[in-house]
Amino acid sequence: MIEVMIVIVIIGILSSIAIPAYFNSKEKARIAATVAEIKILEKMIQAYNIDHGTYPEDLNKLVKKKLKDPWGNPYQYYKIEGRTKKGVGKMRKDRNLVPVNSDFDLYSKGRDGQTKIPFTAKASRDDIVRANNGRFIGLVSDY
Repeated sequence: MIEVMIVIVIIGILSSIAIPAYFNSKEKARIAATVAEIKILEKMIQAYNIDHGTYPEDLNKLVKKKLKDPWGNPYQYYKIEGRTKKGVGKMRKDRNLVPVNSDFDLYSKGRDGQTKIPFTAKASRDDIVRANNGRFIGLVSDY
């Protein structure tokens, strides 16, 4: 009987270690997939700019269906280049409230499906963003 109890305790300990590690690796895989998809979308947007001389107004100009990230949320796109001063309020901003891009914003709202414009907002910490005009693509918390 004691041996059975010891085996059950060992299985419980192993599962308490393995289950969080599994979910953590699953989340990292979703983030990596999102980064890869943002890079592909960025290339498509750049190609559109080369062909048409301007960035698209929305992602529907590039693809017919609404693109969704691994969490099921649509990707967010905002054309910056050519906007008047009135449109700068929607631009993503770093901790100093300085816009992170000058051409276009492209990002995923992340796991929680919520976002705010400044990177310092709690709702933005899990967003996967394109910043510095494409020189950074990753989690806001890593920016």
